[in-house]
Amino acid sequence: MEKYNGWTDRRLVAMYLKFCQAIFTRYKGKVRKWLTFNEINAGVAAFGGFMSLGILNGVPTDFNHQQDIPQLRFQALHHQFIASAEAVKLAHEIDPKNEVGCMIAMATTYPLTCSPDDILEAQKFNHLQNWFCGDVQVRGAYPKYMDRYFRENHIEIKKDFNDNQILAAGKVDFFTFSYYMSNCASSDNERTKKEGNIFGGVANPYLKASDWGWQIDPKGLRYTLNEIYDRYQIPMMVVENGLGAYDNKEPDGTIHDQYRMDYLREHMKQMKEAVEDGVDLIGYTPWGCIDLVSASTGEMAKRYGFIYVDRYDDGTGDYSRLKKDSFYWYKKVIASNGADLE
Repeated sequence: MEKYNGWTDRRLVAMYLKFCQAIFTRYKGKVRKWLTFNEINAGVAAFGGFMSLGILNGVPTDFNHQQDIPQLRFQALHHQFIASAEAVKLAHEIDPKNEVGCMIAMATTYPLTCSPDDILEAQKFNHLQNWFCGDVQVRGAYPKYMDRYFRENHIEIKKDFNDNQILAAGKVDFFTFSYYMSNCASSDNERTKKEGNIFGGVANPYLKASDWGWQIDPKGLRYTLNEIYDRYQIPMMVVENGLGAYDNKEPDGTIHDQYRMDYLREHMKQMKEAVEDGVDLIGYTPWGCIDLVSASTGEMAKRYGFIYVDRYDDGTGDYSRLKKDSFYWYKKVIASNGADLE
């Protein structure tokens, strides 16, 4: 970050591929499925250039007030696209049985109303946040709808002469994504600013929300799976899905997190419905196994795990671990391959 300003420097592509060469070779025959970049689209709208692209932008000490330079952000993202495409090619060369996927932070967004303005607002958000990176990595080319966005935001992607060929030759084999919630888009900018969450958008009046205001929408996962599969027609995985919540440790050391089991159960039911709809869903992994610091808020209090870690926001705690009720429930789910969700 300090020497190259993160992915703004194309030299990182070669460094990344050196790393890929090492791990593809070391784990040849042992690991068959790979993901190139986790939530590669996070730098587009949600977290800016610091967290996902390593861009300091001259303000390395203040994440909340980081300077945003869209030209740098999208140029850095382009370099990640090139690195991903080259990694796909390399993985196939080292072992033809390797399969490589992309990973998208999916922020499913509905129009708040049936107003054409809200519908267009939702479409615009979905193009930029949800589809752009997937379109490049799955289809092997920049989508045409980004031409206007780049033009209106004075962004010019600097490409080497063969970059388009690299992208076309490095299309991913499968599509993966994280799904936690859905949003609504409104053409009312004041309302969006007032009610917006981590991905922007406004509250859906038909849904309940988590302790952190993330709206719980299991049926939205079924809808999302169908939308993605209709668009790309390649195998899919849900690789992050879970509930951040306040967990209370009882005097006897038990943690009764029925709300987490309910959340996961309902999402799994909707995945089954999506499979019945014809979606080629090949796997699911929840977020997460064990409590850790939440990336979205920097808190230990926002817990996702099946295993409770004795550590708190004030720095106290001895890191001892306890199995929550959800641990035993998910163990049963795994043993039954999802047949027993009760």
